[in-house]
Amino acid sequence: MGLGRHPDNGILSSRVPSRLRNNVNASVEGWGSGNSRKGERRVVAEEQEEDMEMKKRINLELRNRAPEEVTELVLDNCLCVNGEIEGLNDTFKELEFLSMAKVALSSLAQLPSLNKLRKLELSDNAISGGLEVLAEKCPNLTYLNLSGNKIKDLSTVEALQNLKNLKSLDLFNCEITNLEDYRESIFELLQQITYLDGYDQEDNEAPDSEEEDDEDGDEDDEDEAGLPEGYEEEEEEEEDEDEEEDEAGSELGEGEEEVGLSYLMKEEIQDEDDDDDYVEEGEEEEEEEEEGLRGEKRKRDADDDGEEEED
Repeated sequence: MGLGRHPDNGILSSRVPSRLRNNVNASVEGWGSGNSRKGERRVVAEEQEEDMEMKKRINLELRNRAPEEVTELVLDNCLCVNGEIEGLNDTFKELEFLSMAKVALSSLAQLPSLNKLRKLELSDNAISGGLEVLAEKCPNLTYLNLSGNKIKDLSTVEALQNLKNLKSLDLFNCEITNLEDYRESIFELLQQITYLDGYDQEDNEAPDSEEEDDEDGDEDDEDEAGLPEGYEEEEEEEEDEDEEEDEAGSELGEGEEEVGLSYLMKEEIQDEDDDDDYVEEGEEEEEEEEEGLRGEKRKRDADDDGEEEED
């Protein structure tokens, strides 16, 4: 997004314009680290990339990959010959992110069909019209950055109505932002978008694109991590087996309880019989002792009687 102030409240945008991005990176990674030679080499490399034609830059970015394997392609600061796209064709069918910031692009006529493209960066170019090509070649765009171009009126932007999935549009530093009621007019014209120049209609700032990607990735992971096929059936079978085991266990438990009660009852009966035997034996012993005592008494009485007769 280009550098600018919010049209309604004058808040300075926190997004760094693409034309300053490379210089900032060079300062942080080169000079800021204390390694001036490394910073100088980086700046020279960027200057060489700026002079490189788009076709050569694409070959460099491929890094021995086939075009159909590429999902992201950054061509910032290269050179478009005659202001048109070169070297980009329909073989980049898996491309989801394409950045062509500050490439002297003035026409989108040579844009290939990129059905999977979701995010397109075209900031700091010389585009003034021809936006109807986007709906034809990139129908699934959700994010479009046209900041720093030569877009002047609402009729030019009207062609974006056919981008049904478009959620975020950036037009910072375009002349159209100077129109009266610019934001209200754009939101009314393009009712499918949620964010214009980084803010929604209630001036809430749009989330970073990285956060959006993470959320999308989490949702995809959750979907992929769903229950595998047949899992529910296996779970039901396991539950049925558990129920059968519980029923068998309960029946066995009842049988064991009955056996246990009968066993205890038999034990009690046996104990009572033993007690009765013990009582009977005790009574017999007592009777025998009593008879013995009576016999001894009769013998003593007879002895006493005999002694009295002798006297």
